[in-house]
Amino acid sequence: MTVSIDPTATLWSAGPREGKPLLVLLHGYGADENDLFGLVPYLPNDIAVAAVAAPLTPPWPMPGRSWYPIDSLDTRDAAGITTAAEALLAWLDEVTEPTTPVALLGFSQGAAVSLQALRLAPSRIASVVALSGYAAMGELPHDARLREERPPVFWGRGSHDDVIPASLVAHTAQWLPDHAELSGRVYAGLTHSISEQELADVRVFLTKWRDAATAE
Repeated sequence: MTVSIDPTATLWSAGPREGKPLLVLLHGYGADENDLFGLVPYLPNDIAVAAVAAPLTPPWPMPGRSWYPIDSLDTRDAAGITTAAEALLAWLDEVTEPTTPVALLGFSQGAAVSLQALRLAPSRIASVVALSGYAAMGELPHDARLREERPPVFWGRGSHDDVIPASLVAHTAQWLPDHAELSGRVYAGLTHSISEQELADVRVFLTKWRDAATAE
């Protein structure tokens, strides 16, 4: 199955975006492109921000959009995550120049897709913020490259988040330090959501990415 992202549904931050690093926001299951767009005031200045709509509609009566089907409560199909990441990369090729510095910020499903896109195209994605998400199981061809280059990744999650299966959290806790320059935090008492403290940490992380991108 192939899927595609509707570029007309993308929300863009105000002002000119030419010559600026691009941060792409990927929402979670049952949300849409509006969900994370409210984070823009909490993000660094002097970047372009795009919030994309996932390509699938979850089963009724769930509202919003989804990046891939959830096959069970305990597992997630890596093939569906890869398909969504490929659609994201195709959308990127449509809306940006190949030289544009790109970072991804994803929540839950969006975090899984963000990390998968990094694995598929490490030369295209400079950095990832993965919130309340995980790295998909299995090996991909560029994983060895990631071990060498160690791109910066922020992984934030709540201590009371019971949505992501414990096996995937454990896998991610092993996989990310081996494939990225990892920073992040487990936020005490936080459920499957985003806190103000987490946003403050994300802003610091993305400011470093912006400064590195604009210094090149």
